[in-house]
Order: sequence, then C-alpha cells, then structure tokens
Amino acid sequence: MSEPAAKDRNLSLELVRVTEAAALAAYRHMGSGDHMEADQAAISAAKELLNSLAIDGTVCVGEGLKGEVDKLYIDEKVGTGRGPEVDVAVVALEGASIVARGGPNAISTVAMSEGGNGFLKVPDIYMSKIAVGPGLPDGVIDLDREPEENLKALAAAKSVPVSDLVVCMLDRPRHSPLLEKVRAAGARVRLILGGDVSAAIATALDDGGVDIYMGIGAAPQGVLSAAALRGFGGQMRGRLFARKDEDRTQAKDVGIDDFDKVYTEHDMASGNVTFAATGVTYGAILRGMQNQHGGALSHSLVVRSLTGTYRFIEAHHDFTRRPPVG
Repeated sequence: MSEPAAKDRNLSLELVRVTEAAALAAYRHMGSGDHMEADQAAISAAKELLNSLAIDGTVCVGEGLKGEVDKLYIDEKVGTGRGPEVDVAVVALEGASIVARGGPNAISTVAMSEGGNGFLKVPDIYMSKIAVGPGLPDGVIDLDREPEENLKALAAAKSVPVSDLVVCMLDRPRHSPLLEKVRAAGARVRLILGGDVSAAIATALDDGGVDIYMGIGAAPQGVLSAAALRGFGGQMRGRLFARKDEDRTQAKDVGIDDFDKVYTEHDMASGNVTFAATGVTYGAILRGMQNQHGGALSHSLVVRSLTGTYRFIEAHHDFTRRPPVG
C-alpha cells in the first residue's frame, strides 16, 4: 500500500511520541546538577524516535551545525526515508539547566512542516522576539516600536487598560532596559528563569496568564514558538541578534546575512505545520513527568496549523512492557 498523501496525513501522534521519549529521557536526570547529561539524553531519544518515523525528514532547526554537534544538526536527514518529505524543527530539551536543578517549565518540543522550505534555518544564536495570541488585528505588534507603543496597541485591541496586560520575559540582565520601559508603561510583568517557548504558547491560551511575550532569547526556540503560534493563529515577530562575529559567521553558513530583517510567524514556520511539546518538569502550560508504579505519566500539547486544532494529551507509560528510550 502506498504512503498517504502528505496533505491527508496527520502527524500529531507521531510527533508526540518523539517529545514524550525525549521528555522521559531528560526527566531521569532531574535535579542531577548535570545539564549536559539531561540534554544529551533528550537529544538521543528524540533522534531515535524521529528515525523510526515513516518520513523523509530534513532538520532545519536543531542542536547546531554539522561538525559542532553529532545529532540533530542542521540539514541532517531523519526518518526512514519512506514517507512524505518534511522539514523538522527540534529542541529536544528546552531548559537543560532547569532540569538539572529541578525547576519549572522545561519541555521537549518538535515541529514538522510538509512540502519543503518549512522553517527558517537558524543556528544556535540569539533572536529578538515579540509574540501575542490569536484574535488580534494583523500588525498589532512591531519589533521597531517602543514597548509602550506595542502595549498601548495591544491594550486597545483587547479593549483593556495597559495595566491589565501581563508581559512575560526571561529574567536576564540584558532585559533590564526593556523591563524598565514595560514597568513605566504600567503593565504587569512575569519574569521566568527559562522556557520561552512555553511563554509564547501561554499568550495563545485563555488560561495562560500572559498577554504578550517580549525579549531576546535563543533563535531555535523562536522558530519553534512561531510554529506553535501558527497553529493557534497568533502573531510573532523575530529578528536575529548577533552578540559576536561568530554569530554572523554561523548565520551566513545557513544562508542568512541580513540581521536587520524582521521575520513573521509565517516566515519562520510556513506550510502545513504540526507542533508538539511534552512537559519535563512542572509548568503553567504543561505538567511535568510524574512517576507511577512501573512507569510514568506524561502531559503533552499538539497543534496543527491546517485545522487550528490543539489537543492536550495525557499518556501513561508502562516501563514493565517497554523501557523508556535513552
């Protein structure tokens, strides 16, 4: 029997299997103090599961460039090769240091786009980001505006005062000027230690507790955030941020030499996109892994841009029948 046409195939559960495996592998290292062990365990598990899928996949966003990392590098082929051509964006573990100390909001995440040229290829450098959820006028956010202007525009679109808005950003020294401007505008602030993909997703959920995400974070996570927001119908803007000359060199290696260009969510994640994430440690959006007798309980999210459908999936893993990957 021939493989189903790409447009008719729902990759949701297949992707969730990948994020579940990576999350389970990382969870075994929670609180260990060794973030590298947790990261490598998740990467190995994600790679093994991706290679078991009936896809002809190419990694567009991964753990780094070929030669710098040996798994899930940009342009690496994944899958059995017997299935639809898909582009893959993967951050096997967002929040390795979080897992190492047992903190909140660590997740495993992966996205696929069918049809080719689905994801903006970005190395592991920084990106300036701003994101909001669905149901808002196009262009309500703009990276070239002052924070106060973006907040006023968002408040007007939501018919609320700026003081009702909750702005989420990473708690980093580089955000001190941004934080001062947001507070001066009168908005409330939620500072997080890590997990900006979760923060971007929170803007799209009624009970997410976040109206807008702002700040500078990792570029791969920016593309994954755009993939998720494509499914929800949210908006995102991103611009690559070079901290040093090496960043520009790495970007040029993947075909990017314009650091002034602002990318939309469609520029970063185009085509028929499916996004999945599984919680590793407890968080506002996804519950973390929970031990059960002889197994574990996982909590995942999967979103499809084709239908705008999102699902939360609870899975019970029986290790007496099948030990976790990694």
